Amino acid sequence: MAFRLSGKEDWQSIPPTQVLRVLWEGIFQGGFLQSLAASMYRLIYGFSIALVIGSIVGLLLATSGVFNWMVGPLVLGVQSLPSICWMPLAVLWFGVGTSKVMRVEPSILFVVVMGSLGSVAIATRDGVRQMPVAYQRVAGTFGASWYQRLIWVSIPAAFPVFISGLKQGWTFAWRSLLAGELLYRVVGVGGALTEARDLADYPKMFAVMILIVLVSVLVDKALFSRLEERVRVRWGLAGK
Repeated sequence: MAFRLSGKEDWQSIPPTQVLRVLWEGIFQGGFLQSLAASMYRLIYGFSIALVIGSIVGLLLATSGVFNWMVGPLVLGVQSLPSICWMPLAVLWFGVGTSKVMRVEPSILFVVVMGSLGSVAIATRDGVRQMPVAYQRVAGTFGASWYQRLIWVSIPAAFPVFISGLKQGWTFAWRSLLAGELLYRVVGVGGALTEARDLADYPKMFAVMILIVLVSVLVDKALFSRLEERVRVRWGLAGK
């Protein structure tokens, strides 16, 4: 069995074993790991910013009717906009250089933040809103202030929904990063994919695509699925 690539030229057949061999060599000889490390650095940097800003925006959306009326539709619109659409604007604003302070390309960082911020904000808002009213009433009976109810009741109660939104936000951040790297041509997984395409190195191109899928599955299984299960058990939702 082989992948058959056809077009104006007669491309050679690519056996799956060759793709797997390139993937194996790229991982264990360090070539793919270097690209993956560069991509993960950008991803963690950008997603951390989106997590902080999105959580604050989500809390404001959940606790302020005026803010939700004014900003809520904007957040939803940002979330529905494909992340790649932010790239031209990011290049106009930040250029194509690398920040010496952050040691990351501000344009790609901006795309990652905008691609995942909406998911985090909406998940935070929905998590706080779906909290049972009885929790707030019990806290008020014990004399808890608005600030104490928010910190010790609303935010912990929002965790089950928030974790699901966090996983979705990470996925959007990962896709946004790859889109930015594909256009930016930097050291990273997206850059390796672009290089393989430009050089017609199809075994490497397929190997990088498999690597992207493997990383997505590993992060979900090793981090988010475990975190989600622990939260569900802690909040008594494991059987639902």
